[in-house]
Amino acid sequence: MKKILMWMLAAIPMLCSSQSGFAQVADTEKANPYFHTSDMPDMLHFLPAPPDTTGEHFAHDVMRYFWGKQQRLNPERAAIAMRDAEYSLDCIIREFSEPFGLKISPTETPEIYRLLRDGTATAEKIGTLPKKHYMRKRPFMRFQEHMLSSWEEDELRHNGSYPSGHTILGWSSALLLSEINPARIDTIMARGYMYGESRVIVGAHWQSDVDAGRLVASVAIAKLHTSDRFLKQMQKAREEFAKKTKGKNWAEADGSVDPADASQFTTLAEAVPDAIMEIRYYGTYNFVGDRIDGYLEPTALLTKRAADSLRAVSDDVKAQGYRLKIYDAYRPQMGVDHFVRWAQNIGDTRMKSYFYPDLDKSVLFEQEYINERSGHTRGSTVDLTLFDMATEKELDMGGTFDWFGPESHPDFCGNPETGQYTGDNSKSPTGRSITAEQFRHRMILRQAMMRHGFKPLSSEWWHFTLKDEPFPDTYFTFPVKQLK
Repeated sequence: MKKILMWMLAAIPMLCSSQSGFAQVADTEKANPYFHTSDMPDMLHFLPAPPDTTGEHFAHDVMRYFWGKQQRLNPERAAIAMRDAEYSLDCIIREFSEPFGLKISPTETPEIYRLLRDGTATAEKIGTLPKKHYMRKRPFMRFQEHMLSSWEEDELRHNGSYPSGHTILGWSSALLLSEINPARIDTIMARGYMYGESRVIVGAHWQSDVDAGRLVASVAIAKLHTSDRFLKQMQKAREEFAKKTKGKNWAEADGSVDPADASQFTTLAEAVPDAIMEIRYYGTYNFVGDRIDGYLEPTALLTKRAADSLRAVSDDVKAQGYRLKIYDAYRPQMGVDHFVRWAQNIGDTRMKSYFYPDLDKSVLFEQEYINERSGHTRGSTVDLTLFDMATEKELDMGGTFDWFGPESHPDFCGNPETGQYTGDNSKSPTGRSITAEQFRHRMILRQAMMRHGFKPLSSEWWHFTLKDEPFPDTYFTFPVKQLK
């Protein structure tokens, strides 16, 4: 964790907040916009005015301002927001190359670079009129507080807040790059969305400024598609991308799999139709207390190989009178990142009494309850329990899913290798225990999973990974939702 934080903080460059034009990277050509400002749509004709300070929409802006200040307490997110404060094409290239799937540069990818340079230079013009017309006071000015990116303050005091220029830059870049590489649209647009949120976090913009910036950028990109020169350049950019990647993405350069590719995954509701789905991280009943990032729908995904083996487990336990109940399967990296941010926020203990009453939250990293990487993200790990068809209830395992403590260990009160109950509860810090029947129930699940190629985890009775997992070195990034 410390290494990651140091890397992110060290990555903060000498920032340039100038909004008079892009700081170009090693490029002798100036931007050549596809349209003049006078040729772009007049946003004053249909863009709503910024919220009145006495209305409910402004109250939402104020709430989001304080949300942004809370986000500054997270060192990783604060570092990203600081990097995003740089208003330049340098920043876009640096921050979007990885989600895009290819390193962008004026020398290595000149056609993609040219499209991005000229396209965003055109898009930024559409926000000029409303910015000057409204000259909205920025949140750091209204609250008389310093921004996180304090070097911007002097210039921004004389620059209208509505709509957000940074958001126009980030959102238009995301739209352009998604069109070049549509296979990565989820990760590209997620980064574009985060780019706008960064402006709320540093205190430069209200949420409504950011929302308006996304709308304005979308209108600008739609206008670009009426330019023949733009369409020809887009084609050149796409051809260059195909040639550079040869059908692969940047993440495959070392021979690994593209982490944004879900083609080898399947939906468990279809692959294992007898299983019951209770996707805890789509809801709020989990150790965080919120829906987890990347869980867009209440479904479960797994690699096809792991799903085939899980179907065999399902058939096995069904013959014994049980059904599988799935809590979690594939978990995108953004979900793991959400766990990390939550663990760093020591003050958020809303769900402590339900999931970690015996632990101080500060030890979650030290005791490896929270990690920066998860086997779930490789796509062949599943968290599950058994449902008793006779009683129509979950089988009593003597502890809840995601309980942080030794009581969740498979060897708690028994020997999982022999299946023998011992009653030894000495590991429990508060003398908790489980019964012989509860231990036996855990063993029914464990033995069925192991019979069909899954290996257990030593710290969680509900957690199993396919031994022969197909992607042991790939941590996938696509969100959890129904696969087409």
